[in-house]
Amino acid sequence: MTINFINEKKQAFDLWAPSYDWLLPSVFYQSVHKRLLEYVDLPPRPHVLDLGCGTGRLLDRLAAKFPDLRGTGLDLSPQMVRVARQNNRHRPRLIYVEGKAEFLPFADGQFDAVFNTISFLHYLEPTQILNEVGRVLSPGGRFYLVDTTVKGKPELHLKLGSLGKVRFYSSNQRELMGASAGLSCIGHYYLLGPVLLTIFAKPV
Repeated sequence: MTINFINEKKQAFDLWAPSYDWLLPSVFYQSVHKRLLEYVDLPPRPHVLDLGCGTGRLLDRLAAKFPDLRGTGLDLSPQMVRVARQNNRHRPRLIYVEGKAEFLPFADGQFDAVFNTISFLHYLEPTQILNEVGRVLSPGGRFYLVDTTVKGKPELHLKLGSLGKVRFYSSNQRELMGASAGLSCIGHYYLLGPVLLTIFAKPV
C-alpha cells in the first residue's frame, strides 16, 4: 500500500510539472514564500534543504536573499526535479535531486535549516519524515514547516482528486510529532489564511 501511495503521488506531480509554475497554486505559493521569508533566520554561509522542492521556487528566493547560501532541493517527482534544474539560476550554489523524504540520502547534521512548504500534507508517515529531518539537521538547526492547519481536531483526512489522500494537522499535533523526533517548537505563525508556519529547532 505504501508503494502504491507513493507512486500515485509521483505520477500526479509528474503530470503537473511542465505547467506547474503557470497554475493558480504557483501564485498562491509565491505569496506564502514571501511571508515565510520574513521569519527565516539563518547562520552565515548556511547549507539548507528544501523537502518537496517542486520546481525550485523557494530555494531560488532563498538564494536571492542570502547570497552565501548553499541549498539542496529534494522531490519525489523526477519531472519536478527536471524543471527545477532547468530553471536553476544559482548554479553551483543550488542543486536538485530526486528522492523520498522518508529516507533522506544525506549525512547526519548536514543542514543548518530544512524547509517543507505545502508538502507535509502528502506524507503517509509524518513521524518518520520528522525523524529524518531531525537526523540531517545540525545542532541548533531549524525546521520550517509550512502547511494548511486545522482547528478543533488533531488531524483532518481528505481526498483531493488526482493528488489522492492528504492530511492536515493542528498546531498541537505538529508540536507532539516534532517532540517525538527530538525537535523543540519555537512558535507558530499564520502566513496566509489557514496556512501555518511552525518553526522547530534541534537542541544544541
